[in-house]
Amino acid sequence: MIVGLGNIGGEYELTRHNIGFLVLDQLADKQKVKFSMDRHAYKAEYTSKGKQIHLIKPTTYMNLSGKAVNYWLKDLKIEPENMLVILDDIALPFGKLRMRPKGSSAGHNGLKDIEAVLGNQDYPRLRFGIGDNYPKGRQAEYVLSGFDKKEFEELASYMEKACAMVESFCFIGAEKTMGMFNS
Repeated sequence: MIVGLGNIGGEYELTRHNIGFLVLDQLADKQKVKFSMDRHAYKAEYTSKGKQIHLIKPTTYMNLSGKAVNYWLKDLKIEPENMLVILDDIALPFGKLRMRPKGSSAGHNGLKDIEAVLGNQDYPRLRFGIGDNYPKGRQAEYVLSGFDKKEFEELASYMEKACAMVESFCFIGAEKTMGMFNS
């Protein structure tokens, strides 16, 4: 199960905070599948190399992502270690991608809620760097803003790498994917 974190609604569509949704949209386009509204999420699925891959974009908004994640883990009978959560990260430079097999929320409200609902931090995540180019006290405005022109021009190649990391995670797991892609 691949979970992309973001917020629903047109005003959030191309914002930094929605990078999880954007990566899943690109992956769905590559696989020629469409998202449909389902319980607590937009959901798409496809089969690759004999594995069923479920793409989940929670409709519960970022700060309540745990509700959707928990529902789909139970419904699909998937263990948390077989789930990958994709999220924005202001602590990483724009375009830097870092996979981890588990870890803290590092202040990210989407991860905080998932951890609170699941009761642990033991699930893989792919952090997509969005940089920290904002004045003190303006973090919320920054993450909810769109990409600047230069970032937007570079975004496609970083999202392509993120899709490659997702596919690698599905077939060889977090640890081996980290060895191949984390730098």
